[in-house]
Amino acid sequence: MDSDRDVPMEDAEISLDDFDSMDFSMPNKRTIKSGKTSTTNNNTNNTNSSSSSNSNNNNNTNNTNTKQTQPSLDTQSINQLDQWIEKLSKCEPLSEQDVKKLCEMAIEVLQLEENVQPVSVPVTICGDVHGQFHDLMELFKIGGRCPDTNYLFMGDYVDRGYYSVETVSYLVCMKVRFPNRITILRGNHESRQITQVYGFYDECLRKYGSATVWKVFTDLFDYFPITALVDNKVFCLHGGLSPMIETIDQVRELNRIQEVPHEGPMCDLLWSDPDDRGGWGISPRGAGFTFGQDISEQFNHTNNLSLIARAHQLVMEGFSWSHQENVVTIFSAPNYCYRCGNQAAIMEVDEQHNRQFLQYDPSVRPGEPTVTRKTPDYFL
Repeated sequence: MDSDRDVPMEDAEISLDDFDSMDFSMPNKRTIKSGKTSTTNNNTNNTNSSSSSNSNNNNNTNNTNTKQTQPSLDTQSINQLDQWIEKLSKCEPLSEQDVKKLCEMAIEVLQLEENVQPVSVPVTICGDVHGQFHDLMELFKIGGRCPDTNYLFMGDYVDRGYYSVETVSYLVCMKVRFPNRITILRGNHESRQITQVYGFYDECLRKYGSATVWKVFTDLFDYFPITALVDNKVFCLHGGLSPMIETIDQVRELNRIQEVPHEGPMCDLLWSDPDDRGGWGISPRGAGFTFGQDISEQFNHTNNLSLIARAHQLVMEGFSWSHQENVVTIFSAPNYCYRCGNQAAIMEVDEQHNRQFLQYDPSVRPGEPTVTRKTPDYFL
């Protein structure tokens, strides 16, 4: 494979079978399933700021059938998070000890969220950012600062770009600081396997001198919700649909606290792609499936949805409609890999479910570091 080709990454693939020889041993973790909740029970009474509705929705999460609330932050924790956010906003990584503390705090928040995390409108929905930290800062300039604007990110915060550590640290800090204002889902790159190949593992070694920070973050990734449901109408996820999932309630029953499997419904939700052909197809990525318009129409009808919003694929205009507007792909990393020349986009959804796309170009960045490494290509 020629890993130095100056072409977009969508035309090559590495099968997950290539990872079979690697050691991805994991610590023992408890099994957590989201409490099964009717899709009509989410609180959708909103104000202009949606503060009350977001708080109610995000607090309506549980690991059993008992309602649980997000842990409250004390003044010391708030001050610590604000200091971390200020440091990270300058693209300065946190210390290893601070990363450990941050991830411990994040687990306390994320373990209470559902596999299908309810999100209220208005909200701004974002796609892949892939370690392009300065472009993430541009995203917040375009879309509005958090917590003034509510955000939903659909995964792939790490790999490819030069600043995966700072990017994921910043978003996790924002999640802990403003848990009801920002939702962060898991992407296929939030994985031990993928990050050992596409950059995040090497970046952690380079910036910290050991794999400790990589391990702490990849353990945290297991707790990220795998999908979100915006006002009961817009189903958001990183990849796509699964032949083993017909209803949203089936997603709620999955155990997500694990490494992304090589196959099965959780794998499909993070890896699948829409396709012009009908029915289910074999994915050229080596994981997940392709699904046609008939599949997305049936899923939306069965679950009373108006739209499936997903990320996962490079699209040159930053967003792309599929299946007669049953599916939209959003990609939020402009000039992906610093060479693809694409625009990025985010999608705003207001209280009346009107949608507006904001497109943007790469930010002006200070001099990029010179990084010598082979980055294998795969189909995106």
